[in-house]
Amino acid sequence: MSNVVLEKVSRRFGDFAAVSDVDLRVSEGEFVTLLGPSGCGKTTTLRMVAGLEQNTGGRISIGNELVSDADSRIFVPSERRRLGMVFQSYAIWPHMTVFENVAYPLRVRRRSAADIRDLVSKALRLVEMERFAERPAPALSGGQQQRVAIARALVFEPKVLLLDEPLSNLDAKLRLQMGDEFRAIQRRLGMTTLYVTHDQSEAMALSDRVVVMDQGRIQQIGAPEDIYRYPANRTVAGFFGTPNLLAANVEACARIDGGKVRLDVVGRGWRGRCEAATEVPAGRAVTVMVRPEDISIAAPVAGADDDGLRWSGRIAHTIFRGPTRSIFVETEEGRLNVDAPAFGDYAVGDNVTVAVPQSAAWAVVDQGEAN
Repeated sequence: MSNVVLEKVSRRFGDFAAVSDVDLRVSEGEFVTLLGPSGCGKTTTLRMVAGLEQNTGGRISIGNELVSDADSRIFVPSERRRLGMVFQSYAIWPHMTVFENVAYPLRVRRRSAADIRDLVSKALRLVEMERFAERPAPALSGGQQQRVAIARALVFEPKVLLLDEPLSNLDAKLRLQMGDEFRAIQRRLGMTTLYVTHDQSEAMALSDRVVVMDQGRIQQIGAPEDIYRYPANRTVAGFFGTPNLLAANVEACARIDGGKVRLDVVGRGWRGRCEAATEVPAGRAVTVMVRPEDISIAAPVAGADDDGLRWSGRIAHTIFRGPTRSIFVETEEGRLNVDAPAFGDYAVGDNVTVAVPQSAAWAVVDQGEAN
């Protein structure tokens, strides 16, 4: 296995910067996901690692080999980078059997017939498709085609595996199943993997680390749990789930345990406490992120909450979602989205109190405010 290193990597198309100054290191055996909305630069970044696009700035290394350097005009072609690739379309050849599809990369590399037989059997066994070896490719389901594409990418024992939205053509249930199965295979092989998706749940479930991109730049890199709970800015906060993003101003700031700070904040008709990553001076505007699942809802309670945030309001409407119910509460702040047990005693028109503890309310300073 090999690591992957990107140093100040950029890709311009005329005056348009598709990717700007990307710095990223993927360690051996690590599963890293590039995540972001359409047009954020994640697929272009993956294609530069693959050698399907040439970076116009920066350097890319795979293992100990420099494969692309814009300044030195070094560019190693894709076929010499020893990468396994799986695309959104799977690119399964319809005129070939499952065996022949998986064998193709080995035939191109002129491996012996005995090697081809052994390596293809091993790869098909890995994805539980060995009994379909002689089946024509058009007779496969979507999930089976995806397994064949993964087997073909792994059959020649690549240094790094690259995947571009490989689950997006599957239905929701199969996408979840195949994602779990693929992650298990990746862990078993210890394969260095760079993965692209726009699906937040998929990225969180599969990855060791997530790289959130927007407008061609990296916004945050971290473990899924950290990015979900402690976003670096409003862009990252708003991309995961359906958080409540509240405008507020800082009244006071104090250091607390864990390297974080406690902020006393005031919003539109409310005040309370939240946490942040770094000190924020009094008077600075912040965005306070409150996730729906962290909000409790109860009958009206008088008095202020000294350990978090609290609002009084009225239930405007609810949406049944199976295991949970989305409850929309009109407050002095505006409409808050609350996730609650599906069969709780909630009725439209009820007056309620909604509250969130200090540790679950997270403040970020917008990039424009940080200067």
